[in-house]
Amino acid sequence: MGTCHPTGFRGTVADFPDFDANGDAEALYNAMKGFGSDKEAILDLVTSRSNGQRQEIRSAYKSLYGKDLIEDLKYELTGKFERLIVSLMRPPAYHDAKEIKDAIKGAGTDEKCLIEILASRTNQQIHDLVAAYNDAYGRDIEQDIIGDTSGHFKKMLVVLLQGTREDDGVVHEEVIEEDAQALYAAGEEQWGTDESIFIMLLGNRSVTHLQLVFDEYQKIAEKSIEDSIKSELSGDFERLMLAVVQCIRSRPMFFAKRLYKSMKGLGTADNTLIRIMISRSEIDMLDIRECFRLRYEKSLHNMIQDDTSGEYKRTLLKLCGGDDDIAGEFFPEAAQIAYKMWEISAMTKVQLRGTVHPISDFDPGSDAQDLRKAMKGFGTDEDTIIEIVAKRSNEQRQEIRHVFKSILGRDLMADLKSELSKNLCRLIMGLMMTPAEFDAKMMKKAMEGAGTDEHALIEILVTRSNQEIQDMCAAYKKAFKKNLEDAIRSDTSGHFCRILVSLAQVISYSN
Repeated sequence: MGTCHPTGFRGTVADFPDFDANGDAEALYNAMKGFGSDKEAILDLVTSRSNGQRQEIRSAYKSLYGKDLIEDLKYELTGKFERLIVSLMRPPAYHDAKEIKDAIKGAGTDEKCLIEILASRTNQQIHDLVAAYNDAYGRDIEQDIIGDTSGHFKKMLVVLLQGTREDDGVVHEEVIEEDAQALYAAGEEQWGTDESIFIMLLGNRSVTHLQLVFDEYQKIAEKSIEDSIKSELSGDFERLMLAVVQCIRSRPMFFAKRLYKSMKGLGTADNTLIRIMISRSEIDMLDIRECFRLRYEKSLHNMIQDDTSGEYKRTLLKLCGGDDDIAGEFFPEAAQIAYKMWEISAMTKVQLRGTVHPISDFDPGSDAQDLRKAMKGFGTDEDTIIEIVAKRSNEQRQEIRHVFKSILGRDLMADLKSELSKNLCRLIMGLMMTPAEFDAKMMKKAMEGAGTDEHALIEILVTRSNQEIQDMCAAYKKAFKKNLEDAIRSDTSGHFCRILVSLAQVISYSN
């Protein structure tokens, strides 16, 4: 899920166009000068530059003012906001190094931090981390971790620190079954577990290879590798191996789960929240948001909004880059239900398995009057609206719209929009549209705002019949005064664009 984006940028923080390192260094200097600092200016500037650009600002700051920007920021800012801004100013490898140093210094070790970083980084990121740690602290990271951990947990961390996992795409067809058998034999099949097999295979084989091994394992063991790990291993070693498996299945989903855990319940694990939001902002934050939305039926943006405050919150939201609830006005839970309901009700002719049927003694005039009554005066009678809309087929709803206009001279859609609250409004509006209007609206939403919801585009264009695509193109043109094909061209690229355009043109070949 969300892992197949070989091309294109999936982060939320990119290079700033027309970048001027000296100008930015000066702006930051001015924001910190005098009494009290201009936190807004600092956060806006830092979050809208990429990490590479922030490094240029640091060196410009040093050459203009002879001072270290990070030290000045630490002096000026406080608390979580300071930690977040200062962390953003470090190169990624040095940020990882600092997190690991903090995780192993002092009385207890923060094993979760070690697990998260070492299980999720690529070979290159691991090599950069090892070098950065040595440069920053004059120490060998492997020695420090060995001195602070023990047992199989320590061995697996050392394996991961080598950064020798085979490259993605390297698959040894001939040993997929053998590897799955070896994992099964090392755990489920015998008394006691041979952990070294788990360490060797999960630490070194490529992501692509292991995904196939896990599928094979499921067949042999009749349970998932995750379930076997939970029953065979224990403690930090179990947690580490589960994290490795999750990252192999889908890194974005691994981070989505970590983010959710960092905010749910009492108190917020701010270190985790800061670390993930920073380290993924230029890599795969869009995929993480997508996974988060799918899994928790709530946008990451919303959760940060509810769980944090002040400048700290504003900075995190900038890194998050947008709210999937707003960007996908018609994709949340409520709309998915609406979409399924009208899809079924639009096919009343062959309605064998649907849940919405045309009502037999249908009277559009009286329905229109009842709807008007439910929206007039003080307060809205939502129950009546739901009762009428959900119990009519899509065709009957279109008649109600028509009659509403002819007897009351009003636009039912506009009335509903002004009377209903957010989620209910989306659901009812979705049900009141014709399938073609709803498809057109979904296509528009999928291409609006910062990122494109490729999944929605694919789903609609691949599953509709020629006639439905024709109707949708007409509805799109009517509603948005633009050709759907042109909109797709301007919002997608490469082969993906060509495939979508040919799907949208299906009409040319089918007549």
